[in-house]
Amino acid sequence: MRDFDDIYQQVLKRFGSDKALQAFLIEPLSEQELIAADDKFYLSTMSRRIFRAGLKHSLVDAKWPAFEQAFFNFSPLRVAMMSDEELDVLMGNKAIIRHWGKIKAVRVNAGLVYELSEQHQGFGRWLAQWPVDDIVGLWLLLKKQGAQLGGNSSPSFLRMVGKDTFVLSADVIAALISQDIVDKTPTSQKDLRSVQQAFNSWRQQSGWPLCKLSRLLAMTVNY
Repeated sequence: MRDFDDIYQQVLKRFGSDKALQAFLIEPLSEQELIAADDKFYLSTMSRRIFRAGLKHSLVDAKWPAFEQAFFNFSPLRVAMMSDEELDVLMGNKAIIRHWGKIKAVRVNAGLVYELSEQHQGFGRWLAQWPVDDIVGLWLLLKKQGAQLGGNSSPSFLRMVGKDTFVLSADVIAALISQDIVDKTPTSQKDLRSVQQAFNSWRQQSGWPLCKLSRLLAMTVNY
């Protein structure tokens, strides 16, 4: 496993200056900003990520106002209470993407968002307080307790809402394999924990958030 400075210096050579490099990186939101966002925002964004999976993002985004209307502006309690008959009606709504599994997932995830919000005085507060040194644990919880949130869907959702996370893109995975952190795409809990430990080490060395480290690591591949 390479040290952070070794990785940083490799990528810095491409950009010529730290200022140019930083322009390609991203920052997570603060805990206060995550707490300030309401539960509707989180359920809407989670649902948008799920519907984007396997489709052109612009297609889904163009239809999102219709989704907001169809799902009661993504009010978690109201969506969680939707009947099977109400979900059936949505399958005839040509303004949205009519995918039965994903439509049902919105109701399941609404229940999760509502429950966690009730327990922690807001879903955003719960999200903000989750430790980034166990971000894989957050992925696994969302996958287990939610619906359609496996693979890269959970980290992509977290990235969309501003929660600090790394993302296992093809380039990040290639970099992890090249450093012998894993020997294949990490899917088992053991491999995911090994990846978490590597990012925790780089975070400790650099003081950088996971999202910046993730992008930096990706830029070491094929350049």
